Amino acid sequence: MTLLVLQLAAIVISAKLLGYLFERHLRQPRVLGELAAGMLIGPYALGAFTLPLLHAPLFPIEPGALPVTAELYGFAVVASIVLLFLAGLETDLPTFLRFSGVGSAVGVGGVVTSFAFGAVGAWLLLPGVDSVMDPAALFLGTLSTATSVGVTARILSEQRKLSSPEGVTILAAAVLDDVIGIILLAVVVGLARATAPGDVGAVDWRQIGIIAGRAFGFWVGSTVIGILIAPRLTRGLKRTHSLEVVASVAFGISLLLAGLSEMAGLAMIIGAYVTGLALSRTDVAHEIRERMEGLSAFLVPVFFCVMGMLVDFGAIGPVAVFGLIFTGLAAAGKLIGAGVPALISGFTLRGALRIGAGMQPRGEVTLIIAGIGLSAGAIGQDLFGVAIMTLLITTVIAPPALVAAFRGGSGYRRTVRSADAEPGSQIHIPLPGAATADFLRGRVLRAFRSADFFVTRVDFARPIYRIRRDNTIVTLTQDDGDLTISMRPKDEHFVRLLVLEELVELTDMMERLKEFRSPGSLGQSVVQGLFGLPDLPEPDEPADPPDPPDPDEPLPDQDDDPDR
Repeated sequence: MTLLVLQLAAIVISAKLLGYLFERHLRQPRVLGELAAGMLIGPYALGAFTLPLLHAPLFPIEPGALPVTAELYGFAVVASIVLLFLAGLETDLPTFLRFSGVGSAVGVGGVVTSFAFGAVGAWLLLPGVDSVMDPAALFLGTLSTATSVGVTARILSEQRKLSSPEGVTILAAAVLDDVIGIILLAVVVGLARATAPGDVGAVDWRQIGIIAGRAFGFWVGSTVIGILIAPRLTRGLKRTHSLEVVASVAFGISLLLAGLSEMAGLAMIIGAYVTGLALSRTDVAHEIRERMEGLSAFLVPVFFCVMGMLVDFGAIGPVAVFGLIFTGLAAAGKLIGAGVPALISGFTLRGALRIGAGMQPRGEVTLIIAGIGLSAGAIGQDLFGVAIMTLLITTVIAPPALVAAFRGGSGYRRTVRSADAEPGSQIHIPLPGAATADFLRGRVLRAFRSADFFVTRVDFARPIYRIRRDNTIVTLTQDDGDLTISMRPKDEHFVRLLVLEELVELTDMMERLKEFRSPGSLGQSVVQGLFGLPDLPEPDEPADPPDPPDPDEPLPDQDDDPDR
């Protein structure tokens, strides 16, 4: 445990500092600095040196596919669950559902094309591989299909593009990638364990069918059930009158679904994302995100730093040439396989390039597939080095490429209208000035909060607020002395009554203020209390001003009147 605590200390400090350096001074995404921190202090770099206090390396290389300890990797897994749970909460569900068909086409296209590019490339370039059905070619083909949705989700979140048409398409495709990848991996492992290479008849297709059905069934079933029960679940949790309880139970459910997802043969991050997506349309989604920010700020850099530690630079050298070619083929497969369906489905060339770039990062899934291939005897240490090289290049290049791709306007040809942006009613209140508008805005927001609404400021440059309770959604905007309140027609009567009550209170208060005979006396009493001065009598009515002095009359002698 002492070693684990010291490892976490080194990870948190280095990841935060390098993330800050990359973001503020190098103008690169923070995730790139966090990955670089892992490569720098990991078991294949500085972490391999013996520390005098420990008499051992801080990050010893563990035997097996993953070079870090199981305890540290456990922290990284929980961090990935936090990351994808928050990514699901930030996703606009109607937009996600609208683009789920496009995302499915993009996911299937990316998997099929990248698998073909990887397997054919291995067959043509690797000595000893006689056909694309050779286990080594099949494993490399499967390796090229993996997509690390964690890296992409982090970049999209930082760029505020998770709910854009391109963002939801990438996430939908990446989720489907994982499901198809699990099925491909089951097929390839079955072929690798057959009595002879290419002996398809020895594969247990019944078992593979069970794996495929379980994976698809869990993914679709959990998504549908989650979306249906999320409103009822949050209504029940709100009865505790504690948003901390709501956020904690919601995250606990994401952990539960992540574990069940792993048991069903999928990655844990799929269950976490499905939980966040189901809760994204509830009125407490923003409150949950707000209370998860502290945990996310601590854990998520740990995930990316540990991913950087998995990169073995020594394994790259012997296979550098083939690794570069294979990485190029895998990247081209994703770019073409994901970009062409997107282009056909209504995206512009810019949007298709964004989607292709978002599908590029590889991560822990690549290493898991490579580790299974290594343990099954389908690939050796040299091809395991190819997997490391593919992970390194795509993970380092993808973040800046994705940031650059998202510069500019929308990449979708048609206008996407959110479900909250449907035509509605407006209340326009012109007020004498900004100070009066500020006062009335505060009273209206407090009134909504008293009615169990959740109020979120959505734009810190301008006073724009999103007010929500269950399916009632109201938007309040202030422009100097004008207040504009927008709502759906079915909610107009309730909102008008609430605003009218506050206007009556404001009018009554202004009438009472007019009753003050001398409003300046309020400020006078405050000053007296501040400096401890005695109370002064109320000033009398001002007397008529004295007559001006006669300019012909001489001034009195100052010596005769020293007080003058």
